[in-house]
Amino acid sequence: MYQADANLPGPIPEATCAAHMPRARRAIVIGAGLGGLAAAMRLGAKGYRTIVIDRLDGPGGRGSSIERDGHRFDLGPTIVTLPNVFRDLWSTCGREFDRDVDLRQIDPFYEIRWPDGSRFSARRSAEEMRAEVARLSPGDVKGYERFLKDSKARYEFGFENLGRRPMNRLRDLLVVLHRFAWLRSDRSVAAHAMARFRDPRLQMAFSFHPLFVGGDPFNVTSMYILVSHIERKFGVHYPIGGVAAIAKAMARVVESQGGIVKFRTEADEITVDGGRASGVRLADGEVLTGDVIVSNADSGYTYSRLLRNLGKKRWTEKRLTRARWSMGLFIWYFGTKGTRSMWTDVGHHTILNGPRYRDLIRDIFIRGHLADDMSLYVHRPSVTDPTVAPEGGDTFYALSPVPHLGFDRPIDWARHAERYRERVQAVLEERLLPGLGDHLTVSETFTPETFRDRYRSPGGSGFSLEPRILQSAWFRPHNVSEEVRGLYLAGAGTHPGAGLPGVVSSAEVMAKLVPAPEVVS
Repeated sequence: MYQADANLPGPIPEATCAAHMPRARRAIVIGAGLGGLAAAMRLGAKGYRTIVIDRLDGPGGRGSSIERDGHRFDLGPTIVTLPNVFRDLWSTCGREFDRDVDLRQIDPFYEIRWPDGSRFSARRSAEEMRAEVARLSPGDVKGYERFLKDSKARYEFGFENLGRRPMNRLRDLLVVLHRFAWLRSDRSVAAHAMARFRDPRLQMAFSFHPLFVGGDPFNVTSMYILVSHIERKFGVHYPIGGVAAIAKAMARVVESQGGIVKFRTEADEITVDGGRASGVRLADGEVLTGDVIVSNADSGYTYSRLLRNLGKKRWTEKRLTRARWSMGLFIWYFGTKGTRSMWTDVGHHTILNGPRYRDLIRDIFIRGHLADDMSLYVHRPSVTDPTVAPEGGDTFYALSPVPHLGFDRPIDWARHAERYRERVQAVLEERLLPGLGDHLTVSETFTPETFRDRYRSPGGSGFSLEPRILQSAWFRPHNVSEEVRGLYLAGAGTHPGAGLPGVVSSAEVMAKLVPAPEVVS
């Protein structure tokens, strides 16, 4: 079990484990990712005694971390863009988020660099952003103002309205269709940006954000331009200790509620009795029973593997195979020595654009082709949090979007990984970190095969189902299962979707659908 800190009540004794919990108050959560932990916290606040199980050795799922020779690497998400979803979660549990997590604002949020040498710094100040737009393209300032208004309207409808309430009934969708139409949800993010900006660089700068949640900007609904409003209104934050520090704090809250968090414990199957989810069979054969079962595993894995012996009506193997999945990720985690005072113009986040935008996206999402060129997202947390690296050194990760493994001819990463890493290093040395090779210490790579094996991600996708319009809201796997009673879903593969705000909000939506413990039949 996870070890609580001295400021919180410790984990409950083994004697009060599942077999001794009151039957009508027991919930089992599969997966200790951010969505699963948020689900356990909300169910605990609702009166359930929760058991969270995870096959990894610590909390966080894709938001966990690893340590190598004094370097701590966030494995997945690196920023918090809507801290209030965490504050609301903590408040529901009678606690204060900011007492448990040290959140720091980052400004500028990130810098975008193009091969021609031009740059764009995304900042919170509206005046500074207007100046950045004007510096690249004075004629696009008015378009930027219109884009901000568009972004705000989509945030208020798409996140505060749809994203925080259930969308499991068809009428939930029908009553908002007119609003979807009025906001031109049929138009893609990239098409909307092109309608507001003339400069190709600004079109990219205000349309790439769906990649943060696994979406193709040229096919994902324009609802996702809401990210620009979120960044400006709420800022971009980094938790000291990384996102893994939030996951650890969440696990401690679960245990303070009397719940149990067990690691190195793999779910093999969700058991069903009389058409109702009744428990979880573990890989070692043990069966945990519960009145409420929540799967924070990928929705595709939940339906194809954990419910493999159940006849399904909607999420059949055929439908899952035909679904559009998010792209894969190649991530190079590396440490350096003697570099803290080097590369002084490289901040916490940098986006290095390749020579192509739309065609590279097509290679990744449509053709399944591993291109020679690349765009990179570079994370350097040591400029904000020196504890992530040994003194004088730096901790980095460089992420390159790549095809997932679901194409007809998937990439053999066992053969290509090191060659691709060398290309990533060459791009970094040429455009961002000159002399990098002379300072390298530790090095580790994750590929789509890692995501498939470590996180049980279908096809090694980085963010579950792609958030296209017909795979969002009611069209996405519901937070209350359509296939079996007593089963609920949380995480990136259900409503409202991927990203930290999405997965934490999925638990909020799920909790609204779970009955109070005393009325569970």
